[in-house]
Amino acid sequence: MSAEAETPPPEPVFGAPWHAQVFALTVHLHTRGAFSWTDWAQMLGAVLAEHGLNKELDGGDDYFLAWVSALEQICARQGLADAATLQTLKAQWAAAYRDTPHGAPVHL
Repeated sequence: MSAEAETPPPEPVFGAPWHAQVFALTVHLHTRGAFSWTDWAQMLGAVLAEHGLNKELDGGDDYFLAWVSALEQICARQGLADAATLQTLKAQWAAAYRDTPHGAPVHL
């Protein structure tokens, strides 16, 4: 065995898989021309300020829940999806999540 200390593995960039997924979706929509990065930054900043009024955001789930809210709002504003459609999809995903056995993939 080597006397050298092993380097610990790097910390994950995202705290949860869904954080990475919503980040990737946002970048994908931007690169497809759905919205400018300036518009995205302004929307995210406004939502973060709104969410941060009640508590300090820690960069975890609450940060990415604000991110999802901003993404929903910019998609609605750009005409990519209306608020009612997004609400319906959220309800369908919530029901699918509740009805899926633990450890099984969730399907809509």
